[in-house]
Amino acid sequence: MEIYDDKVKNRLKRIEGQVRGIIRMMEEEKQCHEVVTQLAAVRNAIDRAIGVVVSSNLEECIRKQIENGEGTEETIKEAVNLLVKSR
Repeated sequence: MEIYDDKVKNRLKRIEGQVRGIIRMMEEEKQCHEVVTQLAAVRNAIDRAIGVVVSSNLEECIRKQIENGEGTEETIKEAVNLLVKSR
């Protein structure tokens, strides 16, 4: 399994397009509330991408640890800490 599959990469490419659109809005001197609304949408999209990356990697790590007879508690704590730090 790839660590970062095409779905995650495509999600980030969409975010990249959103950011380009925001820059274009600024160049066109759009209203502040329109720009801020789009910035908030990008922030939310990034938050969702972080969640996808962490959960995908957590799933893979847990599987490997179970196969190796290892505990998973520390890995779960690390994943939760990553999510908390990202906010």
